[in-house]
Amino acid sequence: MTSIVSAVPDEQMYRILLIEDDRGDALLVEELLHDTGLRFELTTRTTLAEARPELSGSPIDCVLLDLHLPDVSGIDAVTAVRALAPHTAVIVLTGLSEAQAGANAMAAGAQDYLVKGKVDGDLLHRTVRYAVYRSQTERTNAEAQAVRLRAEENARLERGLLPQPILDTSTVRVTTRYLPGAAWALLGGDFLDVVEGDDGLLHAVVGDVSGHGPDAAAVGVFLRIAWRSLVLGGHRGNDLLHLMERILIAERGSQHLFATCTLLTLDQGTATATLHLAGHHEPLLTTAGQTQELAAAHGIALGVVPGLRRWPSTVVPLPATGALTLYTDGLTEGHNGATGERLGVDGLLTLIGNLPTTDPADHVDRLIEETHALNAGRHSDDLAVLRLDWGGSPEPG
Repeated sequence: MTSIVSAVPDEQMYRILLIEDDRGDALLVEELLHDTGLRFELTTRTTLAEARPELSGSPIDCVLLDLHLPDVSGIDAVTAVRALAPHTAVIVLTGLSEAQAGANAMAAGAQDYLVKGKVDGDLLHRTVRYAVYRSQTERTNAEAQAVRLRAEENARLERGLLPQPILDTSTVRVTTRYLPGAAWALLGGDFLDVVEGDDGLLHAVVGDVSGHGPDAAAVGVFLRIAWRSLVLGGHRGNDLLHLMERILIAERGSQHLFATCTLLTLDQGTATATLHLAGHHEPLLTTAGQTQELAAAHGIALGVVPGLRRWPSTVVPLPATGALTLYTDGLTEGHNGATGERLGVDGLLTLIGNLPTTDPADHVDRLIEETHALNAGRHSDDLAVLRLDWGGSPEPG
């Protein structure tokens, strides 16, 4: 049974669910609600089973709950209602001889209790209003706490996914950018890093863990930290990728996650870059006249066929002045803004060719802005960009 009473048109509407199996008591509660002067919508159910649809789906502000129902009673009734509607005010209805029952119900999560036979309209008016107010305050505080904890967790992940490059003597300029795929998220599964080894060479990685959200981000943190530790420990090439794959398999647990990545070692002494592609696409090389995709041998993504260890290397000669850009596929998988097809590498190169010559950081920012504009704001995949400049500032071309 559902009834709507509007005493004051502009007053808040209280959506009240009464769970009471005694028809006489239910009628008395409804009459008392009329006496409160509240604007309310009352729905009455006789058992918890009958009330489940309202508790689970309907927007309810307040539950008036009898502690002795045919299918549940006592504290169990309060616990069950709170489990189904954790952010709804609960007011318990007790009998005259149940002095302790109300206090126990509040300890179990109810906002207040009323003793049948000792309630008038004014008392019910105040109790409903204050219980709803307290419930809303508790919900606001819980949401604020969740936001704070999430911000703290993302800050920890950020320190793991977006580290400060370790550059001792290198003159290479490093530019990094990171954007999560989901609009509500702070971080995703992409990762990047740059360190200068004891051998004087510059080592870089850009990777992409399958999936989105905190699970992918956590695995990305493990892989990024593992990469840095292993590189500083002297591991290179296939040996390095094999150890990263072992760590991925150990950390992913039962989840079928895999990761793609590009390893790059830049040797300014020999003017070469050594590439290892593990299921990842090629970097872009920018010289004074043009930007092009490097041709490099491809290997298998980490975690797809554990133990295969097929990651061929490619050595690329470098100009005296230039830039290498490593990125994840979030930069190319958006729409091209015209035909509805993917932007792809060709579209990305066209964008780069049309951008003015600017500072490397500004150039990366403009490139990301252009790809998002073409995709009409439908940013759906994580995006990481790592650009290395040496010998000056080459024109993107």
